[in-house]
Amino acid sequence: MTHIPRFVVAAPASGHGKTAVTVGLLAALSARGLKPAPFKIGPDYVDSGYLGLAAGRVGRNLDPLLTSPGLVPRLFAHGSQGADVGVVEGTLGLFDGLGGRADTESTAQVAGMLRAPVILVVDCGFTGQSVAALVHGFKSYQEHLWLGGVILTRVGSDRHEEILRESLEPVGVPVLGVLRRRAQVVLPPRQHGLMPVAERSLEAVRAIRRLGEQMLESVDIDRLLGICRSVPPLTAEAWSPEEEVGEPVSEGPVVAVAGGSLFSYSYAEHVELLEAAGARVAVVDPVRDTVLPEGTSALVFGGGFPEGYLDELSANEQLREEVGKLARAGGPVVAESGGFLWLTKEYENRPMVGVLDAEAHPSSQLVLGYRRAVAAASSVIADAGTEVTGHKAHRSTVMPRTGDSAAWEWAGGSPEGYVWRNVHASYLNLHWAGLPDVARRIVTAATETVLD
Repeated sequence: MTHIPRFVVAAPASGHGKTAVTVGLLAALSARGLKPAPFKIGPDYVDSGYLGLAAGRVGRNLDPLLTSPGLVPRLFAHGSQGADVGVVEGTLGLFDGLGGRADTESTAQVAGMLRAPVILVVDCGFTGQSVAALVHGFKSYQEHLWLGGVILTRVGSDRHEEILRESLEPVGVPVLGVLRRRAQVVLPPRQHGLMPVAERSLEAVRAIRRLGEQMLESVDIDRLLGICRSVPPLTAEAWSPEEEVGEPVSEGPVVAVAGGSLFSYSYAEHVELLEAAGARVAVVDPVRDTVLPEGTSALVFGGGFPEGYLDELSANEQLREEVGKLARAGGPVVAESGGFLWLTKEYENRPMVGVLDAEAHPSSQLVLGYRRAVAAASSVIADAGTEVTGHKAHRSTVMPRTGDSAAWEWAGGSPEGYVWRNVHASYLNLHWAGLPDVARRIVTAATETVLD
């Protein structure tokens, strides 16, 4: 049973500023001497990375599609261990479904799974008294929703704030904070992906600090804490990587995981599952490190690496050679999204690792969404025929889409990705909490690999 204070930050739609507000609240809570645990609903690596940087603790993803609805409260309980308060950023609009089913996959439904109050962030830049109708509608739309309060953003003046507060008073939802339009703080552009987080860039750190200061000045933190401390206990048992994996594989092979300082491009549970399976995990920075960690017998390159930094991967010639040597020797190499592109022969005429007989190119079309896929061949990831749910987010193409052995196939689409020796590479990003056997398979294959 978990009895940790918690709340969910949501919005009527994307673009209302919920990420900036959540980041700021985490920074403010940390400045108050609390230990917040940050979470992001959905598959987004970038938001969870910024939430983690603000909290000083790894940001985690809660995704009922990538894992399962039943795992959401268990993963929350696991990720909030040792914390004073759990802070969850929603996705899309409050009642919008991640995969189109609002009844099981929306932020509102996840808040219900966590028995947590929702703090609604509302952009008031172009509204006045109508805010009351909007908030009243969200409050009454779903019977079981616990709307704990609202934070109003882009408020233009004292008079504008007065109108908003007077309009909301009859609705019975407390205004916990008001953020002025002139004080807007912007995080680094999303096209930079997680690089500002991995590098702890001055721009990212400064923006987070300013957002925290803004929340301390403009949000009633004590009242917010009072609301989230009134939550009932969660009856779900905390998820445990050790219980999921079972008896660890012996020998303790070194598994390199792509990332930066105290950070990886995979979901946080991947490292925990690898360690539970007996691996010694070592982080390798694919942009700055020129060699793999000593003794590396497997490599995991998660889907959080931004495609816009392929030039930097190409320029790291020595590491490219090491990864190619590992793959050709039969070492397990699991690569998603940007890591998939890295393993091709070239990306827009820039040399890559070259273990896949394919070329990659940038594309103007964004491919985004969930896929229910089937393993087309047995690999280090899964046996042929295994069904998974993954997520795709890329602006590039790989030609040909697959080689002699495809990684995945799904209804309505051509087979995609590559299985070659112990290499598994594709655009499909997986969350291993829903597939804990993946870690054991990788560690087993790494233990059996004989490298020169």
